[in-house]
Amino acid sequence: MPMRNLPIVLVFALTILALGQFLIAPCFAGGNRDFQFWSTAGASANLSKNWVATFEEEFRFGDDAEYLYYHHSDLGFVYRGLADWLSVGFNYRQIFEEDSTGEWRYENRPHLNATLTGRFLGLDVSDRSRLEYRDREIQQDMWQYRNKITARLPVELTPIKLQPYFAEEVFLNLEGEAFCRNRFYAGFSTNFTKKIQGEVYYLLQSTKSGNNWNDINVLGIALRIAF
Repeated sequence: MPMRNLPIVLVFALTILALGQFLIAPCFAGGNRDFQFWSTAGASANLSKNWVATFEEEFRFGDDAEYLYYHHSDLGFVYRGLADWLSVGFNYRQIFEEDSTGEWRYENRPHLNATLTGRFLGLDVSDRSRLEYRDREIQQDMWQYRNKITARLPVELTPIKLQPYFAEEVFLNLEGEAFCRNRFYAGFSTNFTKKIQGEVYYLLQSTKSGNNWNDINVLGIALRIAF
C-alpha cells in the first residue's frame, strides 16, 4: 500500500475503534470494570495436505492483573480439504477456573468449529462459528454457540509489519437466556518469521449476570508457532 494512504487507513482504524467503544459500551455498560491480562501460546503442525493439529495454552490474570484465576489447554484437528474458503475442526478444551469461593473448578469443553474466509471491501475477513458442550464440575451442563467475525486492514505498520485487526464475538446459550456475552477486540498481528506469529490486542468483554452486565478490560498477547 502506498505510504500516502497510510494516514487515511489510520484514521479509518481509529474511527472504527471509537465507534466500537461508543456503540458497545452503552449497550453493555455494567459493574466490575476489572483490568485483566491474558497470555496465549499455541502451536500447529501439518499432519497431511489437508489436516492440521493444533494445541493452545492460555492463562488469565484478574483483579488488576495481579493473580491467576483461569487456565485452559486446547487440542484440536482442522480439515481444510473441503474448499479454499472453508475449514472445519474438532477440539477438546480442559479449563480450570477459580470460582467466587476461591475453589478451583474444572470444565471439559469439546467444541466443533467452521471458519469461512474471504475478502470484503478490501479487508481480509473471517467468520468462525463454534458449537461447544460445557461439562461443568458443579454447575449444570449446557450447550453454547459462539460466532466471531474478524476483519484485518490491508496495511502493515512499523518495520515489523504490524497488521491492525478488529473482531466481534457473541455468545449464545442454547438453554435458558440466550445472549449472555459479547467481546470486542482491537489489535495488531505480525509474522516474526514464516513459522512464528505474534499478536497484541485490547478486549472489552461484557457478560450478563442476572439483570446486569459486568465488563472487563483486557490486555492480551499471543504467540503461535507452526511446525
